[in-house]
Amino acid sequence: MENNTNKPDQTPRPMGGKAMGRGPAGGTGEKAKNFKGTIRKLFRYIGSYKYAIFIFAVFAIGSTVFNVIAPKTLGKATNELQDGFVAKLTGTGQIDFEKIGHILLIVLAIYAVSAVFNLVQGFIMTGITQKLCYRMRKEISEKINRMPMKYFESRTNGEVLSRITNDIDTLGNGLNQSLTTLVTSITTLIGVFVMMLTISPVMTLIAVLIVPLSMILISLVMKNSQKFFRTQQEYVGHINGQVEEIYGGHNVVKAFNKEKDVLKTFNDTNDVLYDSAWKSQFISGMMMPIMQFVGNLGYVAVAISGAFLAGRGVIKIGDIQAFIQYVKNFTQPIQQIAQVTNLMQSMAAAAERVFELLEEEEEDQFAVDAVNPDHIEGRVEFNHVRFGYREDKIIINDFSAKVEPGRQIAIVGPTGAGKTTMVKLLMRFYDVNSGEIKLDGYNIKNYDRSRLREAFGMVLQDTWLFKGTIMENIRYGRLNATDEEVIAAAKSAHAHHFIETLPDGYNMEINEDASNVSQGQKQLLTIARAILADNPVLILDEATSSVDTRTEHMIQKAMDNLMKGRTSFIIAHRLSTIKNADMILVMKDGDIIEQGTHNELMEKNGFYAELYNSQFEEITA
Repeated sequence: MENNTNKPDQTPRPMGGKAMGRGPAGGTGEKAKNFKGTIRKLFRYIGSYKYAIFIFAVFAIGSTVFNVIAPKTLGKATNELQDGFVAKLTGTGQIDFEKIGHILLIVLAIYAVSAVFNLVQGFIMTGITQKLCYRMRKEISEKINRMPMKYFESRTNGEVLSRITNDIDTLGNGLNQSLTTLVTSITTLIGVFVMMLTISPVMTLIAVLIVPLSMILISLVMKNSQKFFRTQQEYVGHINGQVEEIYGGHNVVKAFNKEKDVLKTFNDTNDVLYDSAWKSQFISGMMMPIMQFVGNLGYVAVAISGAFLAGRGVIKIGDIQAFIQYVKNFTQPIQQIAQVTNLMQSMAAAAERVFELLEEEEEDQFAVDAVNPDHIEGRVEFNHVRFGYREDKIIINDFSAKVEPGRQIAIVGPTGAGKTTMVKLLMRFYDVNSGEIKLDGYNIKNYDRSRLREAFGMVLQDTWLFKGTIMENIRYGRLNATDEEVIAAAKSAHAHHFIETLPDGYNMEINEDASNVSQGQKQLLTIARAILADNPVLILDEATSSVDTRTEHMIQKAMDNLMKGRTSFIIAHRLSTIKNADMILVMKDGDIIEQGTHNELMEKNGFYAELYNSQFEEITA
C-alpha cells in the first residue's frame, strides 16, 4: 500500500509494546495515573461477581480464623505436658497423654478445616479472575472491530496486543493475589492481635512496638527500589522493541552494514536495563533479611518478657510458645499488606490501560434509517470531497468523480497525492470533512458499516495469509463456499496450476510467516480469495508492485478475470498496467488534475503523460 506521509501524528514507541517488568511484589512497579478512580471502576466492573466474592471472603476469613486459633490450642497441649511433668516430679500425679492426644487431634482437625477452606477460597477466586480476564479479552476483541482506523495508525501493533496479553494477565494475577492477601492478612492481623491480648497484654504491647520499625524499614526499601523498577520496565520495552525491529529487518541491517551500530544501540539499552534490574532486585531483596532481623528482635523481646512473666506464674510455657507463633504471624501480614500496595499499583496501572482501550472512541456501526438494497450495482460518486487527517492539514481539497457500474477506474499520481486515502474514505475507515461519497445513489453514511464493507473486495500490495491450508485461506473470502467453488476461484485466478504442484495441493499447510509460498503465489491466492468473495466493488492497491515482470503478467491476467463485471478501483505506480482502464484519475496534492482514458491523457501531453514517459524512459535506459 502507498506510504502516505499525511497520516495522523505517530508518537514514537518501542515496537512490540511494553513488556511487563516485575516489581517487588511481582508487579510492574508502574503507578496508575488515577489509582482511586481506576480501583472504583474495577470494582464496578466486577460487580456481577459480588456474590462469588462474598463467598470467597467467607471461606478466606474462615480459613484464617481456624489458622489463628490453632497455636493457642497447641499451647494448651504444652501446658498440659508442663503440668504433668511438674506433678510427676513432685509425686502428685502423672502426665495425661490421653488428654494431650485429644488436644493434638483437635489441632489437627483445626488445621485440616483451615486447609479445606483455603482450597475452596482459592478455587473460587481463581474462577472469578479467569472469568474476568476472559470477559475483558472478549470485550477488547469486540471493541477492536468497532474502533476507527486512526487509532491503529497512531500506535504500534505491539502496544495494542500488550493490552490483551500483558495488561490483562497482570490485572488478573494482581486481583487474585491482592484480594486474597488483603482479606487473609487483615483477618490474621486482627485475629492474632486478639489472641495475643488474651495471653498477655504486656507481651502484646512489646510486640506491637516493633511494628512501626518494620513499616519504616519496608517503606524505605520500597521507596528506593521503586524508581529502579520503573526504569527496568521502561527499558524492557525498549529492548523488546529493538529486538523486534532488528530481527524483523535484519536483511536491511546487513545490507547497510549496520551490525555494529545496532549492536552498540542494543548494548547501551541493555546496560541501562542491567543496571536498573540489578539495583531493583538487590534493594527489594534486602526486604526479607531486614524483616527477619526485626522479627528476630521481636522473638528475643518476647522470650525475655515471657520468661519473666512465667517465672512470676502469670503465664505458662505453652502460652509463651503460642505467643512466639503469634508474633511471627503478626509481622508477616504487615509485610504482606505493604507488598500488596505495590501489587495493587501495578494492577491499577494495567486496569487503567485496559479501561482506556475499552473507553476509546468507536465508529458508529449502524446508520439511522439505514438503507439496505437487495443488490449493489457498484455506482460510485465523489461529490466535492474534502478531507484531512488533521483539521489544520487538508490533503484532499475538492475531489469529484462519477463511476458507473462495472467500469475500471485507475487512480495514479505521485506518493502522497492521496490515492490510498480515497480508498480509505470509500470504505469509511475515515469520514470526509465535507462533501459526500455515494454508493448506488445513497450516501455511504446511510449504510450500516458492515453492509457497506460487504460490497468491497480488496487485493493489497501487502498480502495477508494465515496459518492454515491453502483451501482454508482461499475460503476466507466466503466461509460457506464448497471445495468446488474454491477450486473454480483458484482457476480463475490462475493459481490452480501452481497449487497442484505443491505437496498436498490445496491441503498444504501455509506456515505462520507464509514463507513456503512465493510473493507472486501469495498474491494469486489473495486474488482467488477476492474472486470467491464475489464483491460488486473491487479495490486493487499496488497489487503487482512487489513481483517480477513475468509474475506480474500472470497476476494481471488473474486480475482481469477478477474485475469482469465489477466496479474496480486500481491504484498503481506502474502505469503500463492500467492502460486499458475505462477512466484514469490523475491525482496531485489531493486533487484530480486530469482524467480520461490513457490515449486521451497522452494526447493532452500533461502531467499523466509526463509520468508515463518518465517510467518508459526508466525502462529503456
